Amino acid sequence: MTSIPLDTVFARAVARAPGAPAVVDGGARMTYAEWDAEIDRVAAGLAGLGVDSGDAVAAVLSNRVEMASLFWACQRIGAPFVPFNWRGSADDFAFVIENCEARAFFHEPRSEAAALEALRATGFAPERSVRVGGAAGDGPAFEDLGGRSGGFEPRAVDPAATCLMLYTSGTTGRPKGVPRSHDAERNASFNCVAHLRYRYGEVQLGVMPLFHTMGVRALEMATALNGTFVCMPSFDAGEALELIAAERIQALFLVPTMFHDMVHHPDIAAADLSPVRHIGFAGMSMTSALTRRCAEVFEPEVFVNFYGSSEVYSFSFCDRVVDKPGCAGRAATGQELRVVFADPEFKSGPDEILPQGEIGEVIAPMDGLDAFAGYWKRPDSDAKSIRGGWYFTGDLGYFDQDGELFLVGRVDDMIISGGENIHPEEVEDVLDALPPVRQAAVVGMPDDRMGQKVVAFVEPASAEASAEALDAACLASGLARFKRPRAYVFVDSIPRSASGKLLRRLLRDGEYAVLPDFRSTL
Repeated sequence: MTSIPLDTVFARAVARAPGAPAVVDGGARMTYAEWDAEIDRVAAGLAGLGVDSGDAVAAVLSNRVEMASLFWACQRIGAPFVPFNWRGSADDFAFVIENCEARAFFHEPRSEAAALEALRATGFAPERSVRVGGAAGDGPAFEDLGGRSGGFEPRAVDPAATCLMLYTSGTTGRPKGVPRSHDAERNASFNCVAHLRYRYGEVQLGVMPLFHTMGVRALEMATALNGTFVCMPSFDAGEALELIAAERIQALFLVPTMFHDMVHHPDIAAADLSPVRHIGFAGMSMTSALTRRCAEVFEPEVFVNFYGSSEVYSFSFCDRVVDKPGCAGRAATGQELRVVFADPEFKSGPDEILPQGEIGEVIAPMDGLDAFAGYWKRPDSDAKSIRGGWYFTGDLGYFDQDGELFLVGRVDDMIISGGENIHPEEVEDVLDALPPVRQAAVVGMPDDRMGQKVVAFVEPASAEASAEALDAACLASGLARFKRPRAYVFVDSIPRSASGKLLRRLLRDGEYAVLPDFRSTL
């Protein structure tokens, strides 16, 4: 079957509408023709650094125009792009440099200190370490790459070759590299365009980190439709509201945490949200209360829950989340999903299918349109996650009477208390709907008698938040008595990753700040 690499998708977007606005980063603005010339320059610069097809290019950059240009320059030269969280430590950066066998490395002032330490530790060649945005270091500056003109001749690129490697954060140990091919990335983006119902020329907020699968997806989708990618280096709810009005942003594809912060921002009533046509979320579940609030505030034409992962981008989607809060919907185009027996020992098989309504692990076939082929240098992870030709997601879910998927948490987050299985997200959904609660996270903590006990970590929204009041509200909600929290901890903030995912392990490890004005009961 004939297919095309990502750079061809970009080249055809340029040919289709060279004068269309392509990328915005503060005062920097480029049309597709202008951006094409800039990408040529960067690709020529990469070649000048000795980067060839198949050589990895690592970057610890925030969402800025240089990061977006670097992504496309890598596609033009046939070099796998390896973005990593700019908030990482020197040890993290050193691991990525060595693990992906980086040929070139890019850093900025935000990541400067850790980057320079990692470069020294790994003995990385200074001439191949590029400084972005005035960052310190011994290597060349980004603006000097390739001189002031491009003249780069695109390489012949195999669409089955790796174009991108994302690192999953994981819950323990080192992050895992997820190599993605041109074919998988292209199919993932086209699938997302279809299920989010994007239109030609869509203006998108580019705030999901470009080291995260949703961030890369937004960038690729914008290009596929000659849309505009509006860079936002890091998320701030107030600034996001201002950008929506100033840049007439039509599409928001974010994690629920970002939506939560926007709809609860003190300036939300005065914000001009009229440009927003539709909103989509992924990465984690959205509570029923937040779903209703987003529908009221944004009044979107389209509101979609998109369920996927770095490894297999498209699992399912639901475009009627207001009518069916929490629903992950039906399998995406070309996809098939099963719910099978969840075995923490990684020994269950793809044919141990559970009946409708029973909770188990969600799995998808490895021959999907946008699936990866296996982890980078991690046969141990392959053995756990890929069994019998199926990818085991680690997510727990069930099919309802309509054949639609609902997710209830992670296999490794499930709480077993007194022999009963308790799913944290079910309890969080109840707590997040209560007025005194800003956000809540539920984890299982060791208990001598019950094995584990349910503990709720709460960011209070008002002084009325108390263990007694929340416990009474849980009992009144219809939540089964054995599922309600046995202890409440009121905290300054709930730890989350750079992409907004809840980090329950940090709560288990005691990495939180207790609010002294509230009486915690742990």
